[in-house]
Amino acid sequence: MKALLIFLALLSPVAHADTTPAHQLWLTTGFATYHFQTDQHLRNENVGMGVEYHYSPNSAFAAGRFNNSDWQTTRYLAWQYQPVKLGITSWGAAIGLFDGYPQVNNSGWFVAVIPAISIEHQRLGANLAVVPTYKDKLHGAVSLQLKFKLR
Repeated sequence: MKALLIFLALLSPVAHADTTPAHQLWLTTGFATYHFQTDQHLRNENVGMGVEYHYSPNSAFAAGRFNNSDWQTTRYLAWQYQPVKLGITSWGAAIGLFDGYPQVNNSGWFVAVIPAISIEHQRLGANLAVVPTYKDKLHGAVSLQLKFKLR
């Protein structure tokens, strides 16, 4: 986790100057998920809703809830840092608090770092996240989240 944060900090100067305005508000959906462990009975349609508030060109706060892969409700609060810009994509990670996974802290809150790519064009966007497998507690997956700019 520490290595990922250092890596992102080192990449920051490599990113070109961003003209994306700050103070954007996005409405986010749940996730369409592909799990690496296809032999388990995991939910792939992770219905939910949330918001993202972009307060700078590289950073945003996100909060919401969704039905997770373990058929439970997850709430999240995260900071997104995406310093690398390539065209309409932003690369970085989300660092946040999550709950609702029975095998992690008895469904209690835990911290996770999730590599993420965002694609934004005008009023539509998507977040692509890679969730790493963590022992028998968290199921690895690739998840796609759609988003719509409110302002």
